Amino acid sequence: MAELKAGDLAPEFCLPDADEKEVCLKDFRGKWVVLYFYPKDNTSGCTREAIDFTEHLEEIEKLGAVVLGVSPDSTKSHVKFREKHNLKVTLLSDPEHKVLEMYGVWQLKKMYGREYYGVVRSTFLIDPDGKIAHIWRKVKVKGHVDDVINRLKELTS
Repeated sequence: MAELKAGDLAPEFCLPDADEKEVCLKDFRGKWVVLYFYPKDNTSGCTREAIDFTEHLEEIEKLGAVVLGVSPDSTKSHVKFREKHNLKVTLLSDPEHKVLEMYGVWQLKKMYGREYYGVVRSTFLIDPDGKIAHIWRKVKVKGHVDDVINRLKELTS
């Protein structure tokens, strides 16, 4: 599958949220969507990122956007993660990696000399027409949410 780029139509999907309600990308037509992919609930970087998005959620929503976080964790794991850190972002569960693969973020990684498949932290900004407006790949958590907000401000002003 070709790598997604800005201007492409965002691949459609439906995934369960932490409360096992089905959430579909098409339900957000007419809004901006901040779709972020992260490796694992309750790990330091992923927790920081989810808290950062939660702390800035009001500002993001004022810009006409919703935030969806996707990881391979189970819905039960998402519930614990959300409750432990008082998260307000919508967390979606993709244990079969279907959406992770569609967006090209399920990749071979290397750590301590061993190879394994995992999520490459990435964020896709999707416009109200369902097109990808911006992509951040191999995201560094520090300052990332500010980058997303600044890009949203540029695109919505």
